[in-house]
Amino acid sequence: MPTFDAVFLGFTTLDIAGRPIVAIPEGGNVDFIEEIRINPAGTASGAVMNAAKMGINCATVACVGNDEKGDIIVDFYERMGIDCSMVQRSSKTPTSSTILTIRPNGDRPALHARGASDDLFVEESDFDRVCDARYLHHGGTGLLNAMDHGQSARLMAHAKRKGLTTTFDLIAPNDDTMSLLKEVLPNVDYFMPSMEEAEFIAESTGVKFVSPTELARFFMDHGAGACIFKWGSKGSFIKTADTEKRVPAFKIDVSDTTGCGDSYCGGFIAGLSLGYDLEQACQLGTATSALVATALGSDAGVVDLETTKAFIKSATVLS
Repeated sequence: MPTFDAVFLGFTTLDIAGRPIVAIPEGGNVDFIEEIRINPAGTASGAVMNAAKMGINCATVACVGNDEKGDIIVDFYERMGIDCSMVQRSSKTPTSSTILTIRPNGDRPALHARGASDDLFVEESDFDRVCDARYLHHGGTGLLNAMDHGQSARLMAHAKRKGLTTTFDLIAPNDDTMSLLKEVLPNVDYFMPSMEEAEFIAESTGVKFVSPTELARFFMDHGAGACIFKWGSKGSFIKTADTEKRVPAFKIDVSDTTGCGDSYCGGFIAGLSLGYDLEQACQLGTATSALVATALGSDAGVVDLETTKAFIKSATVLS
């Protein structure tokens, strides 16, 4: 029996967010806002925190600096019951960190300082330890410099040989992202970018895709077992070898959209771990993402599985 339900590896940052912010004060002036929050965030972090809130046994593989920002992240995780035994501490690079100025409509312009996430590197001798789980989520290709040169692909291949279910998300795609994905996708069961990211990556190859079905087929032709595209107010789009479906979003009052896509992944993986079918797991991911958007921060708004299930039953579904 594996030690963990799921291991979440990848991009981890410390967010300092304030809301609502209409403009930066001129000169040295001061404006007053309603709320400021400090919390872990990132493609792996937002997923693991929300999966842990759903009650599944989680570990994280991340790299933070030997600094106060890294201490905050580790303390935050430990208080949530997330196993931190595979967290690396960099002595040469500070913790990745982001300042977020949340607009009244929930948009989140970001100022990011790249840091220790670029130093994260899992040696092949540690692959078995990382894969001591039923699910492996890899989040953050694009801001994981040391892992993005072949080691992520080797790790995902090892995970599939060990029989894990693998999920994969990314961040900050550019024109070179597809070349990285070609090595990774054959060992990914669920590829989970946003619809916008998927369109950008696929169209960077020079082909225009006119439908989500064609877009998903492109990545599946490159090896992905299935695609789940996070689609904002439209919910999400699922395509497997046998089926395709849009799972609608829920109506909410948006406060902050930071971490919504990451939290979707956490809710989805929690759902699979709990024995949900694919559509039910996507619905749990959708609800987790919606609740996160109602408050400030990548895990805000989510309490536990039971309150999330109650939200699903009571919330209005968008058409």
